[in-house]
Amino acid sequence: MERKYPHLSSPITIGRTTFRNRMFSAPMGGTDIANDGCIGPKSTAFYELRARGGAAAVTVSELMVHPATDGSHAYHLDESILNSLACATYTADAIRRHGAIPSLELSHSGMYAGTYMTDKTKQKSMHQWGPSDTVRPDGVQVKALTKEMIDEIVASYGHVAGLAKRAGFEMLMIHGGHGWLINQFLSPMFNHRTDEYGGNLENRCRFAIEVLKSVRDEVGPFFPIEFRMSGEELVPEGYTLEDGVEIAKMIEPYVDIIHVSAGTYQRTFGRTHPSMFTPHGVNVYMAAEIKKHVKTPVATIGGLNDPAQLEEIIASGKADIVYMGRALLADNELPRKVVENRDDEIVRCLRCFTCMAERAATSTRRCTVNPLIGRESEGSEVSKAAEKKKVLVAGAGPGGLYAAYTAARRGHEVILCEKESEPGGILKSEQALPFKHEMYELAGTYALLAQKAGVEFRYNTVVTPEYVEKEAPYALIIATGSRPLVPPIPGLDGENVVIVNNYYKEKDKVTDDVVVFGGGLAGCECAIHLGMEGKKVHLVEMRDRLAPDANVRHRPLLLAEIEKYATVHTEYRGLEVTKEGVLCEDKNGQKVLVPGTTVICALGQRPTTDTVESLMDTAPYVRVIGDASRVSTITNAVYWGYHAALDI
Repeated sequence: MERKYPHLSSPITIGRTTFRNRMFSAPMGGTDIANDGCIGPKSTAFYELRARGGAAAVTVSELMVHPATDGSHAYHLDESILNSLACATYTADAIRRHGAIPSLELSHSGMYAGTYMTDKTKQKSMHQWGPSDTVRPDGVQVKALTKEMIDEIVASYGHVAGLAKRAGFEMLMIHGGHGWLINQFLSPMFNHRTDEYGGNLENRCRFAIEVLKSVRDEVGPFFPIEFRMSGEELVPEGYTLEDGVEIAKMIEPYVDIIHVSAGTYQRTFGRTHPSMFTPHGVNVYMAAEIKKHVKTPVATIGGLNDPAQLEEIIASGKADIVYMGRALLADNELPRKVVENRDDEIVRCLRCFTCMAERAATSTRRCTVNPLIGRESEGSEVSKAAEKKKVLVAGAGPGGLYAAYTAARRGHEVILCEKESEPGGILKSEQALPFKHEMYELAGTYALLAQKAGVEFRYNTVVTPEYVEKEAPYALIIATGSRPLVPPIPGLDGENVVIVNNYYKEKDKVTDDVVVFGGGLAGCECAIHLGMEGKKVHLVEMRDRLAPDANVRHRPLLLAEIEKYATVHTEYRGLEVTKEGVLCEDKNGQKVLVPGTTVICALGQRPTTDTVESLMDTAPYVRVIGDASRVSTITNAVYWGYHAALDI
């Protein structure tokens, strides 16, 4: 078979272990972590999904090797903990039986112990240990590790490595990046010691090398050991890429893969996990530079999800392996689709951070575009229905598309009606924002999947009660979405006003001086785009803060972009739109004109309640999903659509 992406699809042998392709699943923390650190069954299913999807290796993350000095709520592996070894064994087996190599990330949070606790206040009652005495930015005291404690932690890395091998893990990743303990020793930002572990770079590498030697002593030769490092820390106080090259050269004799990530804890989140505001593969240059100086295979990571880009990375010699995290949440079958030349079916990661925000908020996971994520143990296969039914879906937004796709996979006769001439619903408005183009493309991918599953599309078709009566379906899924909220403010219907949903159709109307009226997520993202285009942008919001509807991971990055590109006016109530801008009342009751010759109306959405009410009694089975039910998120629309179809 001729592979479309031959380099990406080719195997690689490391030690005596052969990996089936060059696409590895990056370490991602599980969710149902027991109080004593055991891997729960939901997490096992979470990791297994990517193994079944074709990843060559799946890394379970993070296992903290020394709970006595690291109280983070993460995995532990300890013979004294009942079921600890058994849970690890079941997880390794669940990964391996699908042909993927199970890997386990060994880590220590150091001065950032307690990071994964839901109750963050408990961090302040814990002992925090690092290379040096210091006070964290949040006021938590950190004590310097003694030589005896360092020796104990080094030994614990080896001991846990031996247990991991016994449990069936066939590779280990030693986390030496992102501001965790090993990185804290490597970094001049954290390490101010004057003994043999501090000072010059050779001394700062000593702890990492001792850890790697300890692990090797336990697992023996030929067992792949991977070292994850930040190529550079991307902050003035940290180490540079030149230092990263030297670190890689020093640890090379003790490892089998050098895994090059980027950045440091709390300071570089949007680069360590590249956001939608950064180019895909923004960190690849670090791996490419390090690869020039070592012979050991090098892995790269960071916002990668395009097979063509991944192929080029491998083919051009920038790296030997590509890691993906969020991309394999968005589409757990991405590696299989690449190898099987089905790359047109890949559901791309939107880099929206729903996955990471959900873990921070509820200690679970969700993915905007993949309803299986975090719920894998509930079943990840779509089974055929016992009886074929006729299903009518009203609305081809993301929820309607996914509902139709799922119902068709169950063997039903599915008709999808859309009042406009193309699918996408509210996603169509994203095509004008380059950093959100993947959100626009999502509709096309879902539509392709639905067509291949057998869905009949009927465009320019409005679903009315009469239409439903004529088609006589068993099931009706109402996914008619929402409409822009346009309150009766004088002038808001003027020629100089563009509704944010219609911006992609009316870009030519927008002048160089713009007022974005509404500081929710949609308004903020539009303001950023307009600012990036060089326009002068004022952003008006009635509330005291911007984008409260943005998730906790995306919002800080969004606000940082707003600061670059827009002048913000919060607690401004819009009174009237004029040709000169928006007349507002500030919090002190003073009238202020916010200037701009174009006004973008981004005041929110409202459900299509009238349509829903007219259709509720038109079929035996009726389900309302997405914004038609409650203005919410794409995440909910897709999840509700998936389950609406499963229930038929």
